[in-house]
Amino acid sequence: MHFQLTEDQRALRDGTRELLAGRFDRDALRAAVDADTPAVDRGLWRELGEAGLFSLCLPEAAGGVGLGLPDAVVVFEEVGRALVPGPLVATFLAAGTVPGAAAGEAVVTTPYGSLLPWRDDADVVRDDVSTARPIASADPLTPLHALPDPAPVPLEATLLYAAEQLGSAGRTLDMAVQHAREREQFGAPIGSFQAVKHLCAEMLVRVEVARAAVYAAAVTADPVEVAAAELLADEAAVQGARDCLQVHGGMGFTWEADVHLHLKRAWVRAELGGSARGAEEVLAAAL
Repeated sequence: MHFQLTEDQRALRDGTRELLAGRFDRDALRAAVDADTPAVDRGLWRELGEAGLFSLCLPEAAGGVGLGLPDAVVVFEEVGRALVPGPLVATFLAAGTVPGAAAGEAVVTTPYGSLLPWRDDADVVRDDVSTARPIASADPLTPLHALPDPAPVPLEATLLYAAEQLGSAGRTLDMAVQHAREREQFGAPIGSFQAVKHLCAEMLVRVEVARAAVYAAAVTADPVEVAAAELLADEAAVQGARDCLQVHGGMGFTWEADVHLHLKRAWVRAELGGSARGAEEVLAAAL
């Protein structure tokens, strides 16, 4: 079976990356990080709605784009790569049922597992969250509330968070390779050293394995394959960010570097997308 993006999917990927590069570049990312309080960029949210991000899987008869879950995964991979903040997954899944969600006029959030992201910034909070309490978030761009009783995580949400993890893993791989080419020690690029080569090679393997699993799960929508994709994408994002930190050395741990932002977002996504223990139980039950 050949697992390649179609020409239309490649155009969708490239168009999404171009949109985000122009609207949420590194300067915008750092401005959001340095703000006193994280807030959804309503202008960006509406632009994403106008571009069809939230209505991607709605039927054309309902004003949507009429595409499928594999196409949504391609788009959310780019969203994860750019570290776009906000309850994108919840708003996407609310399109068609919550007025304004599809057009980006409404910000929607919902609890996933024991966490509720962006409660105070959302226009619509789905489900009863009266018992939620604010907690400190590892990610400066994902404010969180905690719930005493875990909420179910829909299959589509798990897969879309896995796609975001995949995008983040791909970005930290690129960052590591670029730094390894440019940074010199002992008169040579550090990428020429075996230890650094091995780190970058292992990152590449994790990204490509996770990509195959996420794309396959998007096609089949099989719960077992989604669980496998979740585990592989979480590993690629978290361990990839850790390895990227190692390639960058001491400077990778500084606030000015972007590597830590990918690691912190990966930690939070790994919980929002469903617990690793739950995914492991799904896989174990299928054996």
